[in-house]
Amino acid sequence: MEYNNPSLLIKELNFGEDAKSKISTGVEKLAKAVKSTLGASGKCVIYEDARGVPVITKDGVTVAESVVLYDSVENLGATLIKEAAKNTVKEAGDGTTTATVLAESLLNEVNAIDLSTNSIRDVKQGVNKALSNVNEYLDSIKIDVDADMLTNVATISCNNDKDLGLIIAEAYSTVGKDGVVLMETSDTEETYVDVVDGVQLQECGLTSPHFVTNTDKQKAELENPLILICMSEIPNIRKIQTVLEYAIKNNRALLIVAPVSQQVKSALLMNKVKGNIKVNIIDLPGFGPTKKDTCEDLAILTGATVMNEELGDDLDAITVDMLGEAELSVTDDKTTVITTLEFEGNDLEERIDQVAKLVADEKNGYIKKKLEQRLSMLSGSVGIIRVGADSKVELKEKRDRVEDAIYATKAALKEGIVPGGGIALYNASQKISTDSVGEQILAKAILSPMATILDNAGISTNINISDKEGEGINVVTGETVSMVDAGIIDPVLVTKSALKNAVSVVMTIVSADCIISNARADESN
Repeated sequence: MEYNNPSLLIKELNFGEDAKSKISTGVEKLAKAVKSTLGASGKCVIYEDARGVPVITKDGVTVAESVVLYDSVENLGATLIKEAAKNTVKEAGDGTTTATVLAESLLNEVNAIDLSTNSIRDVKQGVNKALSNVNEYLDSIKIDVDADMLTNVATISCNNDKDLGLIIAEAYSTVGKDGVVLMETSDTEETYVDVVDGVQLQECGLTSPHFVTNTDKQKAELENPLILICMSEIPNIRKIQTVLEYAIKNNRALLIVAPVSQQVKSALLMNKVKGNIKVNIIDLPGFGPTKKDTCEDLAILTGATVMNEELGDDLDAITVDMLGEAELSVTDDKTTVITTLEFEGNDLEERIDQVAKLVADEKNGYIKKKLEQRLSMLSGSVGIIRVGADSKVELKEKRDRVEDAIYATKAALKEGIVPGGGIALYNASQKISTDSVGEQILAKAILSPMATILDNAGISTNINISDKEGEGINVVTGETVSMVDAGIIDPVLVTKSALKNAVSVVMTIVSADCIISNARADESN
């Protein structure tokens, strides 16, 4: 038997209540590990990584990813909840713990009803109806973020670390609502903000996972890269042989902004795997008629020359002096952020004035928006939060918190905030119609984040909560306060995303009646 063939692995089958019970147990175990980190009084979790090194963190998704259960069916339950958490962090940058808590609570509520008298279809319809009502309520109470709220948003996302919150707020205050904030490790023990010129290229994400250099974050990070910009497809490696040899000889990373053939991509990946060069390929920025202009904008920012066969350029004539360069490029699955250098005589100011005039004169709404995006790109800056700590263990935990806070703050700036501490969902539960079982289930389930936060603070969940919307318990002082006035707030995007993903995963789980899992080896003998 070929044990390396997945189709020939021995499987275990579980049916009905036995399957659902084991799935629920896996969800419960994962949630118990994760939810202790929720809220201002949330605790740290210590786990052992693959190398046996202890890691301390308060990041929900990091805790979740560290959990692998021995029982295969239980592990499937935990893995499904991990997906809800991962999707939440992908959409909103934070809210992984909230998604996990909601998923566990929702599953418990569904398991508590008699499905012999209530069909799964009716339950799902009721839950989805209630979900729509909750989202409408959250949209109706959300508040746009002003400068005074910015620090509170960042502080809460950093697990109430005021110092880190101030630093993140400073970064966003400097780069603006549409600016880019990144995180790097500091050369010292201090944590501070460094603002540099830079640009974010939308829809220019990873073209292959094999270009990833930071496996933990699944990002391609290139320090001091050379930059090649070509509007025409590069058909074979011979066209860029001179550039490639120069980069390898001088130990320089290479960022290629161009369409390339599969042969070129394969050749570059082979060189990367061999350790000859750090390289990344991204698509051309811009869309349709704006592509050429956007590429020229990028060329001005990086000091590169745009190659284009349609304009008579010969790709065989690509030389080193046509390359641009940057301080740093970071590519994830959707975007590329390039931290630019200063170049003398690159006509940047003239280009900005030219595009600004076009924006002012343009009447077409769509074209005007694209021109504004170009102007933002040319005028943009990047805030880099350089994180320092006294030890590697502290640095890892601190980086996790800062990264979550960066994304959460961005989400808050984008879509606004709602009262935090689980109060927004608590208030929403009072607004949901309870005409159906599904609606009743969701109304009860969304009380769980507030209950968990109170429990982590050692406050009885039987405490009386104010009937006034937006008022709740400040777990630090124990007082009933207006959550927004007290700076206890959540990005509405995070709350909605966590709830949506929790509902999606749980409704999938309860629809299953058969679980097929890989059999675990018995090592007891």
